[in-house]
Amino acid sequence: MVADAPKFFEIAKQIVKMTEGAIFVAHNVRFDYGFIRKEFERLGYTYSRRQLCTVRLSRSAFPGLSSYSLGNLIRHFGIQVNDRHRALEDTLATVEVFRKILEVKHSEKQIKDFINKGIRESQLPPGLKIEDLHSLPEECGVYYFMNEDNKIIYVGKSINIQKRAFQHFRQTTAKAQKMSARVRSISYELTGSELVSLLLESEDIKKFNPEINTAQKTKSYPYMIYMYSDEYGFKCFDACKNNIKNREKFDYISLYKSKQAALTYLKRIQREFSLCDNKCGLGTGKAPCFSNEIDLCYGACFFGEDISEYNYRAEEAIDLLKKIFDENFIILDKGRNESDRAVILVEDGNYKGFGYISSEDVQYGIEELKECIKPVAENFEANQIIRGYLEKGKVQNIIQF
Repeated sequence: MVADAPKFFEIAKQIVKMTEGAIFVAHNVRFDYGFIRKEFERLGYTYSRRQLCTVRLSRSAFPGLSSYSLGNLIRHFGIQVNDRHRALEDTLATVEVFRKILEVKHSEKQIKDFINKGIRESQLPPGLKIEDLHSLPEECGVYYFMNEDNKIIYVGKSINIQKRAFQHFRQTTAKAQKMSARVRSISYELTGSELVSLLLESEDIKKFNPEINTAQKTKSYPYMIYMYSDEYGFKCFDACKNNIKNREKFDYISLYKSKQAALTYLKRIQREFSLCDNKCGLGTGKAPCFSNEIDLCYGACFFGEDISEYNYRAEEAIDLLKKIFDENFIILDKGRNESDRAVILVEDGNYKGFGYISSEDVQYGIEELKECIKPVAENFEANQIIRGYLEKGKVQNIIQF
């Protein structure tokens, strides 16, 4: 049936022109729209149109039906169809369903609400229009809200930039109100990889220090927690300043923005794993420690428990504390399109940066992969981001070296 049909690339330009400024309407629109967007993506073009779903509209316009499938609506309204499950016939049937919806009172307002995802023009900041939000890509990346001076005042990330932008301006929180008052324009950078978007967001928050963001602004980590074994073989922890001398001297585990933050983490693991105050840098050195007196320590400070049993719990605490990596590895993840892959580098215990490489060049080896990396400033939070992402099992491929 399609043997003599044109290839998609032959009609792609025509589709762009035909649908310019139009609304993409379909029954279960995400399904059909997804196919079209994917075909354009293969051509290296980002196709973005406002959408309207006749399934959702039908539920609102005709409540109480047993099903809102196209077949059931065809039967319910007695729509004449010559050949079901063929593209043209199903399209014509959808047109008839849409006409039925338009006949329902207040349907035009309902349609406008669906198209604009519940946002009224009055909710948007001055200078921004609904069309500006609709023009944002429904893809993974990092987005930037700018003020009237074109200064970045908020950095965010999402697997669907357009959807997230609509959510921001639909909310009524203090943060959303601040955005509505100050945002004047929006830009974005597509990443393809969700992990890269998380890393880039963290990097750019530190770089631009946007006023509306509150988290991930720490740029330096002047304190660290390190581990050592005492003269009896007990695994111990303590906090000290993060400098070259101490990093060379001690087996450091993680970095912190303040001494208090480091001590807070030490207190957390001490309580969670019933460790000794004195062996976590929290005690006075006298035995028994305070935690033993209130039954939160088993007595390691006066040999009240076996060293191996204590060290087993201390090793578990290290897993919770540890924010550096023991191995060097590269993560290969989804690229911005089908012709490239995202490359994330972890070396010497820390995240070093990301880049993109042609899908064809992935095979050539570690050095070629490392050449595409854009180096970044030390960002200890990036280690946590990568560790959390790895635990979710979302990564496509890991190469150790």
